[in-house]
Amino acid sequence: MMDINNANQIAVDKIMNARPILKAVATARDVIPGMKDNLFLHAGPPIEWARMSGPLRGAIIGAMLFEGVAASEAEATSMVERGEVEFDSCHHHGAVGPMAGVTSASMKVYVVENVEHGNKSFSNLNEGYGKVLRYGAYSDEVLKKLHWMNDVLGVALADALASSSGLDMRALIAEALHMGDEGHNRNKAGSLLYLKLIAPLIAKVVKDDSVESEVLQFLGDNALSVLNPVMAACKAMTDAAHGVEGSTIVTTMARNGTDFGIRVSGLGERQWFTAPAEIPVGLFFSGFSQADANPDIGDSAITETAGIGGFAMATAPAIVTFVGGTPKDAMNATLEMYEITFAESKFFTMPSLEFRGTPTGIDLRKVVELGITPRINTGIAHKNAGVGQVGAGLVRPPLKIFEDALVAFAEKYEL
Repeated sequence: MMDINNANQIAVDKIMNARPILKAVATARDVIPGMKDNLFLHAGPPIEWARMSGPLRGAIIGAMLFEGVAASEAEATSMVERGEVEFDSCHHHGAVGPMAGVTSASMKVYVVENVEHGNKSFSNLNEGYGKVLRYGAYSDEVLKKLHWMNDVLGVALADALASSSGLDMRALIAEALHMGDEGHNRNKAGSLLYLKLIAPLIAKVVKDDSVESEVLQFLGDNALSVLNPVMAACKAMTDAAHGVEGSTIVTTMARNGTDFGIRVSGLGERQWFTAPAEIPVGLFFSGFSQADANPDIGDSAITETAGIGGFAMATAPAIVTFVGGTPKDAMNATLEMYEITFAESKFFTMPSLEFRGTPTGIDLRKVVELGITPRINTGIAHKNAGVGQVGAGLVRPPLKIFEDALVAFAEKYEL
């Protein structure tokens, strides 16, 4: 007789025992399985062009301009409508990307290896704040920065990591949680830890002082520098837990700006359960309001799937200044997530809860039984392509996708 609890224990052990090491920065077409020149990966579950939201369309257009396969927005759109380019979910290729998450063949990507289980994951580089591709912006200024990131920053990071044995991302995340980060929307401590580790390596390999200064300044000025390798680390952890027969642990939560999708360990590799994404509620930058917000978008919910982000709110009271609420709300958010998770992390602990482990391993059964959906911290994209980020806030997945997944689980296992 199938023992779901035993299967779930195996799955959460794989999440917690995973040891993701940031090994390299490389060109996407050289390292991402199945990557090719006319393929554009995006965040969330698979989606066709006709249903894509404004920010995702904008990021696709920007990536086509970056690749040089189109010379204008109109040409890019025509090529898409003629079926000359292909789209696929980042998750089908071991990858993740914040917000639109668009990754194209020439882009430099982080390569994270889970040395405990042998799987790899990938994420693009973080562009910082303002008008950026991940929020659907594709102006000349955005494209110029992307080329600098690829040709200067990416090369420096690649050479720096090649001169080392890699950076232990699990240790970095654990330390950042003790320094007031939750690992999703707040990454100030983690980004400084990342800078501390990578700076000496960059200084060793970059021979031009002005380039070295420019690269270190860019990383130091961006409090989200570490978000992308953190996301890749969480992807490596949760992918290790996918495919455990009989497990009800959620291994993917992701949004494409139109749909919210989840995958479950004991169900199929490409079996998504989707429903319309909610619009995040939060704080908006000057000049913007709730009416400007796009439905939830991004692969960054992989952090909550791995047991940090919104699940670790109790250790990051300062986050409430960015996503709204009070420090007590942050504590309550974490306490609520214990209700729907199978275990507590052995490695990610929170001083504010007497070093209790973060809630880890979303159990499909508990979500449906209690009607409590995961809490996710997220940025908010403008609904129109090319505008960019307009705020940050909180969102939850639709309960329906968990109910649908539980029905599919019961049918597969004849329960």
